[in-house]
Amino acid sequence: MVHFTKTTAAVCALLMAAGCGDGFDLDFRSIGDGPDTSEAARLATAPRPQPDARGLISFPNYQVAIARRGDTVSDVAQRVGVSATELAAFNGIRDGVPLRSGETLVLPTAASTAGGTIDVASVATGAIERADGSAGPVVASGVEPVRHRVQPGETAFSIARIYSVTPQALADWNGLGPEFAVRPGEILLIPVAVETASLAPIADTAAPGEGSVTPEPPSAAAPLPTVDVEPEPKPAPASPAMAEERTDTARLMMPVSGQIIRDYEKGKSEGIGISAGAGSPVVAADVGTVAAITRDTEQVPILVLRHEDNLLTVYAGVDSLTVEKGDKVSRGQVIGQVRETASPFLHFEVRDGFESVDPMPYLN
Repeated sequence: MVHFTKTTAAVCALLMAAGCGDGFDLDFRSIGDGPDTSEAARLATAPRPQPDARGLISFPNYQVAIARRGDTVSDVAQRVGVSATELAAFNGIRDGVPLRSGETLVLPTAASTAGGTIDVASVATGAIERADGSAGPVVASGVEPVRHRVQPGETAFSIARIYSVTPQALADWNGLGPEFAVRPGEILLIPVAVETASLAPIADTAAPGEGSVTPEPPSAAAPLPTVDVEPEPKPAPASPAMAEERTDTARLMMPVSGQIIRDYEKGKSEGIGISAGAGSPVVAADVGTVAAITRDTEQVPILVLRHEDNLLTVYAGVDSLTVEKGDKVSRGQVIGQVRETASPFLHFEVRDGFESVDPMPYLN
C-alpha cells in the first residue's frame, strides 16, 4: 500500500507538471511509427562544467561549490574558505543537514571578503596558481547558467517546464538525487541548452565476407625447410650499482620539528599538518627559490618555494617571514616561524608541477 501511494503521488506530480494537456508525452514507446523525439532534441542541454580540486565551479559572475558524499555546509565552507553561516543562509539550508552528493551551493556574492575559518589548503592552492602566473580560478567556458531560487510549492518538474529543460538535466546539474527533491530557498542552476547536430546517414555496409578475398592456406604437401640456427648467447645483464645510487638523505627535509596530526588525502587535504609550538623555526625543505608569498583573509602569510625538477613546496600557518619573493634559499634555511594560535601547526604541501602529491615519500 505504501509503495502504491508513493507511486500514485509521483504520477500525479508528473501530470500536474505537464499541465494534463494534449501535449503530455513522457516519451513512452508507443505502438506504430514510434515516438517523436524532436521535443527531446529541442531540450538537449550541455553537461555541467567539471569542478576544480576544491569542488568549485567558477562562472564570470558567481561561483558554485559542489558537495561531496557525507558533506555538510560546514565541510563545504571550510574547503572553499567561506563562512558556513553565510553559505547556509544564502542557500536556504541549515548547517548540519547532510547534503546530497553533487548538490550545488552558490557562494554568497561577497564570499571573497566573508569572514570565517579559512582552509589553508585551499588558499595554498591559490598561491600556487598565482606562482604559475595565473590570476585566479579558471572560469568555466560557455554560457553562464541562469540561477533560480525555489519558491514554496515549486517542484523540479514545474521549474524544468518554466525553462524548457528536462527534469533529469535539472537534477544532474544540481545533484537533486533520484527523487528530484528541491527545497524552498534553494538556488538551482538552469542547464544550458546546446545546439543539436543532425545525424549523418548510416552508410550502406556490405554483407559479412563480401568484398574480401580469402587467402589460400599454406600447402601441407610441401614441408617447410629445416634451418638449424644456433641461438646467440645473450650477455647477462649488469647488476645495478645499488650502492652508488643509494642516498642517506631524503629528497626533502622536515620543514619543522613536530608530530604529524593531519595526513595527506587527495582532494580533501592537499598536504600534511605538523604540530609544533608557536615560534618554532620553519625551514626550507630543500634548496630553491621563493616563487610566491600570498596571504589569506586574516593576512597570514603562505609561502611557495620552487625546487629542481619542477617541484614546489608550500608552507602555511607561518609568521615572521625572513625571506621575500625571488630570494634564493638553501636546504634547512629558516624562512619563518610557526604562527601562534590556539592549536599551532604547519600546513605543508608538495606539488609535482601543479598536482599535489603525498609529502611523506619525499620526507622519508
